[in-house]
Amino acid sequence: MKRTPDPHTVKALAIDLDGTVLAPGAVLTERTIRAVNACREKGLAVIIATGRAIEAAERFRLPLGAEGPMVYFNGAVVADMPGAKILSATLLDLEAVNFCIDLSRSAGVYYQVFLPGTAEHPRQRLMAERQAPETEMYFKHTGIQAEIGDLKEALAVPGLVGCIKSMFLAEPEVQDAIRPKIEERFGKDLYIARTLRTFLEIMNPKVSKGEGLKIALERRGLEPARVIAFGDEENDLPMFGVTGFAIAPANAKESVKSRADLVIGPNTEDGVAAFLEETFL
Repeated sequence: MKRTPDPHTVKALAIDLDGTVLAPGAVLTERTIRAVNACREKGLAVIIATGRAIEAAERFRLPLGAEGPMVYFNGAVVADMPGAKILSATLLDLEAVNFCIDLSRSAGVYYQVFLPGTAEHPRQRLMAERQAPETEMYFKHTGIQAEIGDLKEALAVPGLVGCIKSMFLAEPEVQDAIRPKIEERFGKDLYIARTLRTFLEIMNPKVSKGEGLKIALERRGLEPARVIAFGDEENDLPMFGVTGFAIAPANAKESVKSRADLVIGPNTEDGVAAFLEETFL
């Protein structure tokens, strides 16, 4: 039997972006903006927990007025916003990145890497080895333009110990051919996930939204039991195991809905906003 949350005990909302709080086409509706801001004004903390990079999530964080520790890159980075001060970074080993570079070169598959900030380049950088349709597609989806250069040379910078995230951008059948080669080499020592139809993401195996959210909640002094997590994809499930209550929109994967305490309306109908209005406003 599905549960309903007690609004008097809830102190925070941990919200996934794509597929959950965002309508199709990565649209943040006015209704959602009003509902989230009204909850925040009533004292609820709003924590964004997304697979997106900090820069790619900013256009959604700002209108929601969310501040404090946020979860990015599926938990690989926790950053204090605004200001983007990095509180935690769980990096992917360079051996795995180099292996994937070789694989992408031999298979002719588009591959890109998020490099952590350095003294010379304090912001995270996205790099790929060639300009391609995938470059433009990713830019349209996130607003982040990849720098083009030799990835092996970029990894050879003194002091670089790892990368935040790497990605193959390819059709599912191409991913299905690549993934077994990576798993054969590294087994379970990598986090590998198809996050969108053409995105195959590779990160440190310790990365998850759940681990990132634990850090964000600890920094905020919040009890996990008093937090609601909203998500639609399998990468959101680790959050469900952390918080006291879990909610999935009707458009979520069946495996996610089966683990949720409550299933609400789909993102096409402002499901999160409708739930917040009915429960807290």
